[in-house]
Amino acid sequence: MPTQTPKKRAGIQSVEIGMRVLEALAGLGGARPLAAIVRGCGLSPSQTHRYLASLSEAGMVQQDIHGNYDLGPAALKLGLSALARIDAFRIADEKLADFRNQTQSTVLLAALGPEGPTIVRWHMGHPPVVTSLALGSLLSLVNSATGQVFLAFRPEPETAGFVQAEIARNATIDEACVEKIKAGVRERGMAHVDGTLIPGLDAKAFPIFDLQGNAVLAATLLSLPNPREGGNSKSALQLQATCKEISQALGAPHMLQ
Repeated sequence: MPTQTPKKRAGIQSVEIGMRVLEALAGLGGARPLAAIVRGCGLSPSQTHRYLASLSEAGMVQQDIHGNYDLGPAALKLGLSALARIDAFRIADEKLADFRNQTQSTVLLAALGPEGPTIVRWHMGHPPVVTSLALGSLLSLVNSATGQVFLAFRPEPETAGFVQAEIARNATIDEACVEKIKAGVRERGMAHVDGTLIPGLDAKAFPIFDLQGNAVLAATLLSLPNPREGGNSKSALQLQATCKEISQALGAPHMLQ
């Protein structure tokens, strides 16, 4: 009996350390070299490398062509499974499925994940929209309609890291540009991007608020551009009403519903 206790503790400790490495990687907001992960998790380089190797075998971590580490497909699957168990996701998914059936419009549902706005559900309309996006795709926080909803309606500490990363990657974006986008989205209550993310596709995104008044999810209508409609097409107005219903079901403050 005495010899079994240390083994049990060692096994638990390994899981805890592995989670520590994963949390450090997730907090870095994208693919990073070993040294950055070492600083984040506080382990030695050799110990961190061993855990990353094991996590890679399990699909929780992957390496890019430069040798940098990022979250892997198993981590994404686990995260999406967790989202699927949240009532907000279930309620929104059912309502958006009804919206698609009534309008035959294509709509996607997204959440703000550890790496940015992430597509968690896709309801394809008729005719289908042809795009490279799919479940698990990451979207720009600044340049996509979906991301702009989170940019405008999530607390700044939750989005600041993503914003700084996009500014560093894109010389056309600065703080003034970001503030202008936030103000516009808040004023309209929605985000509208025409062909910026995907040429030839129009995206209109609406927030789904939770009890605390934060945009817990975003629903985005994808369609062919129609300059005369702006953000006020019949389907867009119906999706806006659907998002308000979902927000009401989630207990959002009355002024946001």
